[in-house]
Amino acid sequence: MTNREIIQGLYDAFAQGDAPTVLGALHDDVEWNEAPGNPLADRNPYASPAAVGEGVFGRILSNYEGFQAAPHTLVADGDHVVALGTYSGTRTTSGATLDAPFAHAWTLRDGKVSAFQQYTDTAQWRDQMG
Repeated sequence: MTNREIIQGLYDAFAQGDAPTVLGALHDDVEWNEAPGNPLADRNPYASPAAVGEGVFGRILSNYEGFQAAPHTLVADGDHVVALGTYSGTRTTSGATLDAPFAHAWTLRDGKVSAFQQYTDTAQWRDQMG
């Protein structure tokens, strides 16, 4: 399986709510960073699959209904994959709609994610979660 296919598989698993597959694809010593200015960046860098699961995915899923991270473009070069896409979801407390573009920079080692960097419209995240 190529690195591009691995990352596409992670987005597919996330869309299906398959957290064990997503977290299982992360190295034990992953370095995960949310975009500076994103309220979820308060614990950067997340340094384990458990930290990512609790600190990122857990908080997103408890704050948004129908949350999706939908890539429309994946570009791979060696151990690096960049995904371009859109976040969407509805804030559970306010009903506000999230519609934020993203770029994700993934680094893989031995078929697992060793690093992640998010780039997104942090103003939307801050306005809704901050």
